[in-house]
Amino acid sequence: MEVDLIFYFPRCGNKGKYLNYNVIVVDRKKGTSQSGKLVKLGDFLENREFERLYPHTVGFYKESSGEGAEFKPEYLEIRRINNVEEFWLFLNALDV
Repeated sequence: MEVDLIFYFPRCGNKGKYLNYNVIVVDRKKGTSQSGKLVKLGDFLENREFERLYPHTVGFYKESSGEGAEFKPEYLEIRRINNVEEFWLFLNALDV
């Protein structure tokens, strides 16, 4: 069962390793952000609940339409990952 979360990467402010990037996490099922503030990507991905649900499908998109469960992104890249190392490789390939 997929977790159905979206990570928004702010356009500026993130430099260096992805582990330390600040992101906004949105739960599509609820249609709201899980936190009113930015969270560290590494902290979120190392959460036990997130780790136990592998594999995940990840995608990269630039434009979208709709919100919450109605969110319909036009993916530029989509991949299935089995662990956090594969996610880091995915981000490196995208050069976010």
